[in-house]
Amino acid sequence: MNDDQIKGKAKDIGGKIQEKVGEAVGSRQQQSEGLSNQAEGKVQEKVGDVKDIFKGNR
Repeated sequence: MNDDQIKGKAKDIGGKIQEKVGEAVGSRQQQSEGLSNQAEGKVQEKVGDVKDIFKGNR
């Protein structure tokens, strides 16, 4: 795993936690921010995947 994959996974997990906390306290803003962080994390993970692919082809 490279840095992008690790950071992306961490952001995704953090976003899931934030979303659930938002649900628990009734904060739509926290839920929304959690979903946004999940999406950002997934994109960053994919960037890491692509970097690994290109690194392997060199």
